[in-house]
Amino acid sequence: MPGVPRWTGREAALLRKAMRKSGKAFADLVGVNPRQIPRWEGRGETLELSLANQAALDTVLAQVDRDAQQRFATLLTERAAVEHDERAEALLRRDSRTSQHPADGKLMVCVEEGIYLSGLEDRSVWLGTYRIDVYPTTNADYAKFVHATGHRPPLHWADGRYPAGLATHPVVWVTWHDADAYARWAGKTLPTAPQWEKAARGAKGRVYPWGNDPTAAKCNVAETGIDATTSVSRYQSGVSPYGVFDLCGNVWEWCSTEEQSGSARYELKGSAFTSPFERAAPSLKNTADARMQDNDTGFRCVSIP
Repeated sequence: MPGVPRWTGREAALLRKAMRKSGKAFADLVGVNPRQIPRWEGRGETLELSLANQAALDTVLAQVDRDAQQRFATLLTERAAVEHDERAEALLRRDSRTSQHPADGKLMVCVEEGIYLSGLEDRSVWLGTYRIDVYPTTNADYAKFVHATGHRPPLHWADGRYPAGLATHPVVWVTWHDADAYARWAGKTLPTAPQWEKAARGAKGRVYPWGNDPTAAKCNVAETGIDATTSVSRYQSGVSPYGVFDLCGNVWEWCSTEEQSGSARYELKGSAFTSPFERAAPSLKNTADARMQDNDTGFRCVSIP
């Protein structure tokens, strides 16, 4: 459930919207005069509510159903997610660096050759030039692959179709083998762990794609309270120096790097909506068996120019 450290008129308005209540009905729940609600919402963030009203709103939030809590969490983080949308759009407009892949149609960005700072120790590592998908593979992307090849769809797709409203969400319930099969169909590969990390941190070793500040509102992790995947283009304020989205949170992403040669365990990067923010740093390592599939695991691809 999302937490609210300080209730202002803005948060109160978002909670009412998430609960889909009229001003009077919401006022009755909070225990205030209905005339207070338009005043709160009109003042927005300039009005910090009294401690008694904050406590009442804490109680209301704790008692609403889970769907309303998720709607509130989405609304609460919406502005933080897109606050730097002009920066993200500028990165995507760099025509010399971005291109549409001819096989699966996904937008890719070029990561130039050179040294980058890798891992917790910030070791200098050289990588050649490659292109990486700007967004994780979505349900709509994966559906094209399933239709073209007859590959088995994810287990939560009813009648071989992804759930309504999730076209732009990352595909999940895919094993490493599923992800690798998609990559081969598209004429790509899964990224190595170093390729993935450089795309996320840039060459100078940022802690997070957006910089060094630990800001959970810039990605879909457990602290946001959404408790589900989100559209891959939502978190524009969390974009990496190369203009790559969702490299923290939303879903773990399969890489081609094995834990040990022949182990059939592969690295996962990026954390997920189920993960605490402390797991989101791109320098951290995680591994799983190639047969593992879960509701918080997906992938993206790379290609070599």
